[in-house]
Amino acid sequence: LDEEASAAFCADKGLDPSTATTSDEVRAEIQSGIDAMNAKYAQVEQIRKFTILPRMLTMEDEELTPTLKVKRANVNRNWADTIEEIYAG
Repeated sequence: LDEEASAAFCADKGLDPSTATTSDEVRAEIQSGIDAMNAKYAQVEQIRKFTILPRMLTMEDEELTPTLKVKRANVNRNWADTIEEIYAG
């Protein structure tokens, strides 16, 4: 989650910002945005499941390049358990 946006959302809703990544209200807000975008795409192109990571992807963990491009292989390695949970359920 973007720290500034999630902090503003939590302040507006009276939520503790430290629980934003696990908040049902935050998840519902993201889901509503995904639902709006999904309406514009064919079923095979739609997002069906997602998870909110507990932290941002970082260059220090070699998940991002210096130009902030995602290093997919490293993200897959670092978040393998989380990715498996998405596909398992």
